[in-house]
Amino acid sequence: MATSVHAPPGPVRLFVSEAGQISAFAMRAIRVAFQPPFELREVTHQISMAGWRSLPLVMTSGFAIGVVLSMHTRATMERFGAAAMIPAALATSLIAETGPLMTGLLVSGRVGAGIGAELGGMRVTEQIDALESLAVDSFHYLVVTRIIACMIALPILTTVMNASGMIGGFLAETAMSQVSLRLYLQAAFADIGFMDYILPTLKTVVFGFIIGTVSAYLGYTTTGGSEGIGRASTRSVVMSSMILIVVNVILVRIIFLLFPAGAL
Repeated sequence: MATSVHAPPGPVRLFVSEAGQISAFAMRAIRVAFQPPFELREVTHQISMAGWRSLPLVMTSGFAIGVVLSMHTRATMERFGAAAMIPAALATSLIAETGPLMTGLLVSGRVGAGIGAELGGMRVTEQIDALESLAVDSFHYLVVTRIIACMIALPILTTVMNASGMIGGFLAETAMSQVSLRLYLQAAFADIGFMDYILPTLKTVVFGFIIGTVSAYLGYTTTGGSEGIGRASTRSVVMSSMILIVVNVILVRIIFLLFPAGAL
């Protein structure tokens, strides 16, 4: 039986279509980002919104992760008589993977949902149209500034996550073995070089671009009133997290291929 030309598109076609639209949105954001005006005040404001307000969540999560990783690592290391390697194992785990990935996922939930809901609300209530009527480039002012803010905030938040995790790991470790802070830090960073820290942290700049772009796209193109705003907020978290996890695997592979000496 012939397929009707008016049949709704299937899920694969919808996925390919939306992936293409997000890619075009991202390319437009990259092109516009290098064109004046640069809206530095709005970028600074968005960094404050994305970064400063995420600090309590990131610090608390990092501390808890450090405590839990330290306890799990001790249970494993003691079986092989390698308890002295616990600080190094914790630092390697946090810096190489746990810190960057967990920070990206937390920010996609905390900031991505906020961007999707905020821009979706502005689209539905015609505030974006009002900005355009005042000759304000809404894409530059609302979208590009938020993407840049996410790209700047992610590496900073990742550093905070790693530091909080190390503090949590130290407190858990000193409760078990009474190790001093100086010896703990010496053991943790004895085999970690500058590039070992820089490469995984720079990876989060890409995470910030993904979170900012996907969330801004879903918010900026919202339709359907209040229901559409809720849908944009939820999809911002889900899509950002899924893309971030896939891209993380690809980036880890690229780092291992290009910088085998710097990959932990």
